[in-house]
Amino acid sequence: MNTDNSSRPKETVICTCTGTSKEKIEQLIAKGVDTLDKIESATGANTGCGSCDILIQELLDK
Repeated sequence: MNTDNSSRPKETVICTCTGTSKEKIEQLIAKGVDTLDKIESATGANTGCGSCDILIQELLDK
């Protein structure tokens, strides 16, 4: 499975449970929200089924 987030459009939903977009996560990262826990707290992403943790971590790592 290819999870490369760099080629995904900004409006791509990263967390389907909360509807959190790639753009929202990138905006938070740009503001210094720099850990998975902080992204979870700010958006609720990864707090439902938990399957988006890899996608969020990839955005944090780039």
